[in-house]
Amino acid sequence: MASRDSSANWLAQADADLEAARANADQERHALACFLAHETAVKAVKGFLYSKGAEMVWGDHLSDLCEDAMALDPSFDFVKSVGALLDKHALGARNPDAVGGAIPAHLYDATDSAHAIEIAAEVLESVRQKILGG
Repeated sequence: MASRDSSANWLAQADADLEAARANADQERHALACFLAHETAVKAVKGFLYSKGAEMVWGDHLSDLCEDAMALDPSFDFVKSVGALLDKHALGARNPDAVGGAIPAHLYDATDSAHAIEIAAEVLESVRQKILGG
């Protein structure tokens, strides 16, 4: 069971995931970078929910987590609006059966990872401000 204090741990791990996403993109592992960008945003939103007193947060679908967050802060509608752009990477960037049998490592490119990392960084910073300001 998490506590309000654990939100800092979620944000710290989100920071680490974002750093790992950038490192993977630099090494041209763009599918993994996209997956880690998604993980960054998910962990940030989970951190927000824990900061507001949630005892258990289930799921790794960013759009669904944002629905929960919107009940506490309606401005999460913005995060939800970009969530679908990252949610597609949760499976698609890792599993060949999610992208028509193709190999994600061969499908993703620098444009994909740069876009995912940019969104993840914006989500993380936005959520950090909501936690620190709230």
